[in-house]
Amino acid sequence: MKIDLLSPASFDGGQPHRQYAWLREHQPVTWHDEPGGKGFWAVTRHADVWAVDRDFQTYSSEPTIMITDPLAEAGSFGPYKMMLMMDPPEHTGFRKLIRSEFTEPSARLRGERIQALAKQIVDAVADKGECDFVDEVAGEMPSYVIAELMGLPLDDGRELYKLTEIIHTAPEALPPGAGGQAVMKMFEYGSKVMAEKRARPGDDLASRLLACEVDGRRLEDMEFLLFFLLLIDAGGDTTRNLLSGGLLALMEHPDQYRWLMEDLEGRLPTAREELLRWASPVIYMRRTAKRDTELGGQKIREGDKVVMYFGSANRDPAAFERPDVLDLSRADNPHMAFGNGPHVCLGQHLARIEIDAMLREVLTRMKDFELAAPVEWLASNFISGPKAMPLRFRGA
Repeated sequence: MKIDLLSPASFDGGQPHRQYAWLREHQPVTWHDEPGGKGFWAVTRHADVWAVDRDFQTYSSEPTIMITDPLAEAGSFGPYKMMLMMDPPEHTGFRKLIRSEFTEPSARLRGERIQALAKQIVDAVADKGECDFVDEVAGEMPSYVIAELMGLPLDDGRELYKLTEIIHTAPEALPPGAGGQAVMKMFEYGSKVMAEKRARPGDDLASRLLACEVDGRRLEDMEFLLFFLLLIDAGGDTTRNLLSGGLLALMEHPDQYRWLMEDLEGRLPTAREELLRWASPVIYMRRTAKRDTELGGQKIREGDKVVMYFGSANRDPAAFERPDVLDLSRADNPHMAFGNGPHVCLGQHLARIEIDAMLREVLTRMKDFELAAPVEWLASNFISGPKAMPLRFRGA
């Protein structure tokens, strides 16, 4: 079995489940060569991924959570780090600054507005009978929600989402330096937001971030910009790619689609969790060993890259009964689409509300889906999902 978890070609059409299955059975913690780099340990079993993600004392999020870091293309940020690339207790302190905005009760308070946005998004395409589902539907919801949360114009949220797509694309699929340029454009926009919110603070997350304190001091400019990049970047990944990848899964499994539609509201919660397991939009997260240790029978050395493959963990037969079967009624579903431990996705409650709102609108108002052209997948080994998904459908 040829194993290549770096090439975007391995992820064209979805995650490489045949490679994952071979690794789980034969080499669940395996050394993977990295052209131009030192290589990394690929971790593919559910139990090992679960353990690594929780053990920040052994496996650090510093210096980065990606195998190769697109932020490095944008230059050095001195002592400043993105929150995702911190360990507790530093990570805990920064996470507290925004945690209240993303608790389950706070997310539920936004439910009515999110449902209204979902209706607005589907209103724009329902009578056309065709659309690019990623660009016109799935990508709109998280772009709008994070824009409103940050106090930005909705259309700006859409343009910022295009930059995140570039950041997540594999460097070899882009012109030289394109990833770093996208990061710098995000910073340029964030600098304008920073100036505007300092001059005219509003009731939004950007204004609150600029006013809050960590360790008795206000955020410095670069700390705010890295926070801004994180919120825009991470705010759309799971929702956008789950909606498009999830709808594709329903089209490919008409029996499951029919079962869901028999009681959409009652069956949506378990269906959503199963689609999250099935699609696993975030392919991996990297950690770096802080000391010599052992994992899956392998000796891990201090400084080694250790990469958790969530898509593989979510198909592990040791954790899931019939893991390669899409079962929207699956009750026992310990998936890790949002990670776990101290770095569990802060926006998971908001993402679930966004997903439910969009699925309600899409599945009740758009019928008889069929692909109008082949799906184009994002050329990435970090985020899994369609980049373009032209659909024909009948408005209901």
